[in-house]
Amino acid sequence: MTNFISRFKKDESGATAIEYGLIAGLIAVVIITALGLVGDDLDAAFQYIADSLTPPAAT
Repeated sequence: MTNFISRFKKDESGATAIEYGLIAGLIAVVIITALGLVGDDLDAAFQYIADSLTPPAAT
């Protein structure tokens, strides 16, 4: 039983998985924030281009 407890204390594989999960979550937050900031400007640029185009002449 003492051997099991000492092995359990030294096992860090769960801590590594948690660290990778935290890093992935942080990266996701950064990507969502960046897309939110760039998305509005990109939408405005495409709307400007769409408004600038003239429809073809009717024949």
